[in-house]
Amino acid sequence: MPLDTKRHPCFNATVKGQYGRIHLPVAPQCNIRCNYCNRKYDCVNESRPGVTSTVLAPEQAVEYLDRVLAKEPRITVAGIAGPGDPFANPEETMSTLRLVRQRFPGMMLCLASNGMAIAPHIEELASLGVTHVTITVNAVRPEIGARIYAWVRDNKVVRRGEQGATLLLERQLAAIRSLKEHGVTVKINYIVIPGINDSHVAEVARTMRDLGVDLFNCMALFPNQDTPFAGIPQPDKATMSSLRAVAEEYLPQMRHCTRCRADAVGLLDADRTEEFRGCLSACASLPPPAPADRPFVAVATMEGVLINQHLGEARSLQIWEEAPEGGYRLAAERPTPPPGGGLRRWLQLASTLRDCRALLVSGIGPKPAQVLQKAGVIPYETEGFIDEGLAAVYQGGDPSRLRRRRRACSGGGGCL
Repeated sequence: MPLDTKRHPCFNATVKGQYGRIHLPVAPQCNIRCNYCNRKYDCVNESRPGVTSTVLAPEQAVEYLDRVLAKEPRITVAGIAGPGDPFANPEETMSTLRLVRQRFPGMMLCLASNGMAIAPHIEELASLGVTHVTITVNAVRPEIGARIYAWVRDNKVVRRGEQGATLLLERQLAAIRSLKEHGVTVKINYIVIPGINDSHVAEVARTMRDLGVDLFNCMALFPNQDTPFAGIPQPDKATMSSLRAVAEEYLPQMRHCTRCRADAVGLLDADRTEEFRGCLSACASLPPPAPADRPFVAVATMEGVLINQHLGEARSLQIWEEAPEGGYRLAAERPTPPPGGGLRRWLQLASTLRDCRALLVSGIGPKPAQVLQKAGVIPYETEGFIDEGLAAVYQGGDPSRLRRRRRACSGGGGCL
């Protein structure tokens, strides 16, 4: 059954008192630095983009959605809007969307992004039925964008000034074109920054109209402490009304935006974020899926016979499973995230291995071990034949004992 996209309260003001939205905070990282942004993840007293009480894993997010729907069935839209950018966290974002679509086939899916890294995922987004995407575009001239963005990160390369602003704009324009080609409804968020881009609104709105954008949302700057724009005053209502009138010459305007948090839930006219905060925290503490939902074991190996590689050196991991006829079989081989990503690298790996109950390695650092264990992938430092390690995992044993046994054997006097 096709989705009733008219029930999206952010894109259709006439239903904002009838239908609600929920934001699933699964994307903590960001790939650009805006001079107005200060993302305080744990701030419970502010209602603005970039803020959430906690961050959820994809499985936790789906459970949270299920619990919210039991108490607020008027939710028609599940969105991901941070607290960073969804596509600075592509594994978490896409996994969440897949899980929501599988469990709630009638739910509309929505995203809010800066547009920097969304393009490679647009085809799958469309196939998953993501109907609405918001892109924040604050400038269509690099010299203006350079005053708004401190830096832009493309994979591991950081660009600043007009070079960074040019790259971001190129990515945004290409993403909007592609989204429209795939039939996605697109809204533009435009942050009005006095003295920076407040006289630029007509040019941006005209450019967006020419790309086929559906809706334009002029948003007043929210001055945040400890940011370069902290001293710029927030535009008043008269200023915003005037600028919306200018932009409306080119595109329909959104005038009912509530500047939602990354964990917002409820109707726009009756927000219930505070009420559901306890539920959000409870879901963030949920244990990882049961082993039955994690049929695989990942192995760091150099030749496919022995467990003999340190995680930090592994460029790929073998994925093993129990064979129906008995024993074990190689199911796949998955690349590991490239070195140099810090914590982000291990978060990506945890997402890649979310269907694995264990990881067998010859060595692992404390930080990746902590991240993986929190995600439900138990890392074991061990040595020896892969099938022996797998047997220990699937039979409820401790594969790390194999290392101690081998060392005892190699010490002479037979195996203990």
